[in-house]
Amino acid sequence: MELLRHAQDQIPPVLSQPSKWLPLYEDFVTRNASSVGQIESALRSLTYIIPGRYRESEIASECVHSGVQLLSLYHDSLVSQVISRLPPTIPRLPPTPHARYTKYWTSRSPLYRKVALTLQMIQYTELLWEMIARRRGEKIRWRVVVFIEAVKAICRLLLLRLTNSRPLVSPPLPEREIDPRAAEEEHDTGDWNGMQTPPSEGSSDLSWTMPRTGLSLPSLPDAKDVSNYLISKVLTADDIKPPKALLHRVTGQGQFAEILYILRPVIYALALQRWSGNKRSWRPWLIGFGMEYGCRQLAKKDFKERVAGGLRGLTGLERQELSKRGWGMGWWLMRGAFYESITKAWLKSMTEKMKGKPLLDLVGSVIEDYEYLWDNYYFPTATL
Repeated sequence: MELLRHAQDQIPPVLSQPSKWLPLYEDFVTRNASSVGQIESALRSLTYIIPGRYRESEIASECVHSGVQLLSLYHDSLVSQVISRLPPTIPRLPPTPHARYTKYWTSRSPLYRKVALTLQMIQYTELLWEMIARRRGEKIRWRVVVFIEAVKAICRLLLLRLTNSRPLVSPPLPEREIDPRAAEEEHDTGDWNGMQTPPSEGSSDLSWTMPRTGLSLPSLPDAKDVSNYLISKVLTADDIKPPKALLHRVTGQGQFAEILYILRPVIYALALQRWSGNKRSWRPWLIGFGMEYGCRQLAKKDFKERVAGGLRGLTGLERQELSKRGWGMGWWLMRGAFYESITKAWLKSMTEKMKGKPLLDLVGSVIEDYEYLWDNYYFPTATL
């Protein structure tokens, strides 16, 4: 007993009190948000190619990938909570329009936050559920795919209703911020007479914190970069708009286009389920692509008719979302009959030409590994 008591006395106080582990972990994540993000990205990249190399470990690797994605959601919430509690005297980077818009709705509507969080969690785990369902047969797999797409569509329709018929943004939650205290610590050069040490001669970072008020004087720009510095301080129209005004409300044909855009994945999945026995059937591909293209054209027409200035009068966030959706249409090259009849053969010939060539051989092997997911699963090419 005496030996046991002696061993317990030797345990560090932190390890002997598990309740203190979580605050320490949260502090580490918030102060090293950029490094944590790089680690998460590295783990995601690693799990992308494992299913193609080790067929029997696909579910295990996807479990790791989904776990990393869910953990990143937790890290995002940690950083957001810590930054929101910081005093206003600490300078912050100006938020992006996407961050302003999503923060407004998540803080204004608890239901919006819950629905958006549910949607993100489903998106992060959907491929894992499809892999598990595929082990029980193709019929079960397609039922699970249609069910997941239906649940996601319901979540998006709720978000459309909660935002008073404003188009959806992707992702629906704010993206991770950088803790401003970490940036301050990087530039902290020590104390000098109770104040920060003046920067060395030739340094362009001349920021200084006033000891009484705690306010920081802005850093002076490099003499060679004055014009860019002045441009960065200019306020744009989007900067002075209230967050909810960063997206115009949709009505009429615009609202109809947005609802069809939300329902398109469900209808496409149902079509694939209907013609699942024939991968080269063009009917599901034409239905899905036609719906998405038609929704995009309807939305553009609605903006031209309702928004002053047409497409030029769109806010930065609206242009960004339209651009994302436009690039997302490129994934139709990797879906259904188009992939089976055209893209797959082209990728095969391209990877054959890359073999035996430095660097290109590595790229070709990665493409071949990832073809396993494109050939056998639905969700790797899903954009909604």
